[in-house]
Amino acid sequence: MAMDGPQKTVLKLVGVVFTMGALAWASVPFYSWFCAVTGFGGTTLEADAGSDVILDETIKIRFDANTDPSMAWSFKPVEREMEIRIGETGLAFYEAHNPTDRVIAGTASYNVAPYEAGGFFTKIDCFCFTEQVLQPGETVLMPVTFYVDPEITTDRDAKYVHRITLSYTFYETDLPEELAALQSDTPKVTDLN
Repeated sequence: MAMDGPQKTVLKLVGVVFTMGALAWASVPFYSWFCAVTGFGGTTLEADAGSDVILDETIKIRFDANTDPSMAWSFKPVEREMEIRIGETGLAFYEAHNPTDRVIAGTASYNVAPYEAGGFFTKIDCFCFTEQVLQPGETVLMPVTFYVDPEITTDRDAKYVHRITLSYTFYETDLPEELAALQSDTPKVTDLN
């Protein structure tokens, strides 16, 4: 059975819409993978251990903290800036406080600026790798262990970077299932006045 002109056009348009939808769906994981591998867009790298090479040259690391407007926590770096040798393992702490009367879970997104430094800023361990849960009134110190890859000194663009800003933003997330179940089982005190 042969198709006439309008049917062919509709079939082609449906094919185009389907193809565009598939490409849009695949673009998010592909972009995330690309950023993680290359450090593009200020995405940091991850490693299991520190660098084998430590240079005499130093670099300043600035720490920034933000919360999403709907996040009730207060969140700040303990130290605003440090200077470390390139390749040396650094340890910094952020402080989070839950001022509410309820348990809150949060997840941190992060990046570094300038973007050229993303592929050279390597985290060994970070609170941002896992969800954080704070009890009512709880304050915690959360560590991040990192180093700046010595290859930054030979990169065409990044070799001019003398200060890197590591920035985090905390977002409220759903409580883990076991905590959410405990919260729903806890009897609520009501005001009898």
